Amino acid sequence: MTESLSQRQIARDLLQAHGIVHRAELRGVGIAAATVSRMERDGEVVRLARGLYQISDAPLETGHRLAGSAKRLSKGVAGAAAFILVVAVMIWAGTATHAWTPAQPDYTWSFPRDHWARDGYKTEWWYFTGHLRSAGEPVRRFGFQFTFFRIGVSEDAPPSGSAWAAGNIIMGHAALTDLDAGRHRFSELVVRAAPLLGGFGRHPDPRLAWSVGPPGTPDPWQLHWNGNGFDFTMADAEKGFGFSVSTRPLKPLVLQGPGGLSRKGEDATEASHYYSFTRMAATGTVRLDGAEWEVSGTSWMDKEFGSNQLGEDTTGWDWFSLQLDDGREVMLYLLRSREGAIHQAGATLVNSAGAVRYLQPGEWKLNATGRWTSPATGAPYPAGWTLEIPSAALRAVISPTLAEQENRSELIPNLFYWEGSVRVQSESDEPMGQGYVELTGYGEDSRPPM
Repeated sequence: MTESLSQRQIARDLLQAHGIVHRAELRGVGIAAATVSRMERDGEVVRLARGLYQISDAPLETGHRLAGSAKRLSKGVAGAAAFILVVAVMIWAGTATHAWTPAQPDYTWSFPRDHWARDGYKTEWWYFTGHLRSAGEPVRRFGFQFTFFRIGVSEDAPPSGSAWAAGNIIMGHAALTDLDAGRHRFSELVVRAAPLLGGFGRHPDPRLAWSVGPPGTPDPWQLHWNGNGFDFTMADAEKGFGFSVSTRPLKPLVLQGPGGLSRKGEDATEASHYYSFTRMAATGTVRLDGAEWEVSGTSWMDKEFGSNQLGEDTTGWDWFSLQLDDGREVMLYLLRSREGAIHQAGATLVNSAGAVRYLQPGEWKLNATGRWTSPATGAPYPAGWTLEIPSAALRAVISPTLAEQENRSELIPNLFYWEGSVRVQSESDEPMGQGYVELTGYGEDSRPPM
């Protein structure tokens, strides 16, 4: 009984200090799951979402008031607690005097150092997609996505007495598409960057980013620089899948846009620093419903960072990464306004030797040929395209390998987007390659991931 009461007091102290805490933080200071369950039963704490708790009599400060609003949400949107956490931290950041660094044309790149987190920029992400095949017979084919987002709160952490003592928010998204079974699975996490929850390494520490896994998953999500490429691993016990992948570049790094500056709008600050590894060898392990496969294939990696990438009128984007069988790669993006018009677009063509050409808007044409409506969200997405780049003698038909590849957040309201594997074919249906497409901002009240 004395031990239980002592654990309760420690838990109350932690909750009073931080407002909302993750189960991993309670576990890290020795609070047993049974103690938390009893505190919830006795009304001392409130569970806001999977793995997130708040003390029931929290003072109505800014952060706690926002957290309190999450408690009043219906069970169907209780996952808004994670969104409330992000919003609360952003409110703190809005009162700070720190000025975020915009992406600028004169940025001096330094590799491998720039693979690590870049302080001073408000948002940053490491993004991987790819296709994997199992060894032996029968062959199993998979598509995957793995992304770590860093949402900056302040270059310096808030005061130690703040209920939101964090310099960054970590968001992780991962998906696995079983191309043979025709099933797509998505996992996510949102945590504060804190010692027991996750963080970002400093050069030359090989760990670039990490986070505790989703509740019920003992293993963390991690991203490492292996000296030549990237290693990453994720798991979600409740969703029944995970993967560990090691990558090695097959072609040189590509700066996306002149000098690596990717324009996102008319304003000079509406831009990001952006680079890619457009073709990497990938090997690893896929775990699905208790089964495990050794796999190999190819991957694509993007890294972007900036502070004001999108203008206020931008509601979403269509983004394409295509790996052609002749050794070329193509990156395309289109940004859409509230009226649905394309107000910014960019394209990069990488030849088989790794030489880069930035395509002007008049040099390429992308047309949607079909549409798929999500049964879950009602969002209508384009589903099928034709691509023409006459100067590269390229005409291609792009088709989803599986219609249902929508990622739907259970933590952040109205966060859903289509992120999926596509095949590239000729007009006569001859195979030409493969790729990934991301479609955001489709559907009523949809919010892009960043």
